[in-house]
Amino acid sequence: MTQLYSNLKFLRFRPQLDALTHEGLAAPVHIRIKPINRCNHNCWYCAYRVESLTLGEAMSTEDVLPLDMMHGIVDDIIEMGVRAVTFSGGGEPLLYKGLPDVVRRLAEGGIKVATLTNGSNLKGAMADAFAAHGSWVRVSLDAWDDQSYADARGVAADSFTRLLSNLRAFAARKSDCVLGVSFIVSETNAPHLAEVCRILKDVGVSHVKVSGAVVSNDREENNAYHRRLHAIVAEQLAAAKRLDDDTFRIVDHYHELEDRFEKGYTRCPFLQFLTVIGADGSVYTCQDKAYTESGHLGSLRGRSFREFWYSDENRKRIAEINPALQCRHHCVAHRKNLVLNEYINVDSRHIEFV
Repeated sequence: MTQLYSNLKFLRFRPQLDALTHEGLAAPVHIRIKPINRCNHNCWYCAYRVESLTLGEAMSTEDVLPLDMMHGIVDDIIEMGVRAVTFSGGGEPLLYKGLPDVVRRLAEGGIKVATLTNGSNLKGAMADAFAAHGSWVRVSLDAWDDQSYADARGVAADSFTRLLSNLRAFAARKSDCVLGVSFIVSETNAPHLAEVCRILKDVGVSHVKVSGAVVSNDREENNAYHRRLHAIVAEQLAAAKRLDDDTFRIVDHYHELEDRFEKGYTRCPFLQFLTVIGADGSVYTCQDKAYTESGHLGSLRGRSFREFWYSDENRKRIAEINPALQCRHHCVAHRKNLVLNEYINVDSRHIEFV
């Protein structure tokens, strides 16, 4: 089975690498669009809704990206040569009513499309659109039965059963769209990890990505929480990995929690590869800093995404981002930035000595 997840995918994109070494600015490879901030779930660990996490501090749950603005963004994305778009939260992206047509427009323009979703609305026209045009769908999960799901998310008692029905129906389509699950490990669900992986394999999910819940902005607090779980998670992961075969696999990202808070570099080169557009019509540095003042690059009100991206304002704002000072929190791009900063700082007089 080929590798779906990697910190080295960016190495395939020469225009962006060249822009970094020549002080230029290319189009991003990948854009996350958060079309709506309303959500029908209330997950206890959601970075946008939990008081103990400062991420998303400026988010309004009332914000929805206007459809005409969305269509303009889609046109710009296609024209600029962006390669992929992922719809995520914010809120629950599949609650955005115009999304099926947006997905179709992007796909017809040569853009690969994906979504991160709670899966509750992965049915009907939404499921049709992603089955026909999507590259992947990844469903967030943190429970193993109806009661635990209701407790974790504040939803109806039969919601887990209905989610499994949606997953089973989507998998049965046998489309090219890869259906995966992101399982968020906590002290409550850790003993049930292998159990839920068996359930997910049975309904037809292709893989389960396992990672730890971020419970604090403080690195030591976060690591102390997960240190208590290491033994049981290791045991459960070993049992879950015995389910691996040609149709299903466990992707273990639980071990990546340790080194993501402190940053020893002053530039974020990964901004050249990925950016975020929020439901408020603003552009942000990344998913970890969406809806925060420190992550705000600029607004699209009154101008197109293309106009903003190549503007002096955006170039200046990107140059001002200092991860050592402004990003002392969870960062999905940290390992990529370590590689990119080393790449940028190699002495060009000695590059031939590989």
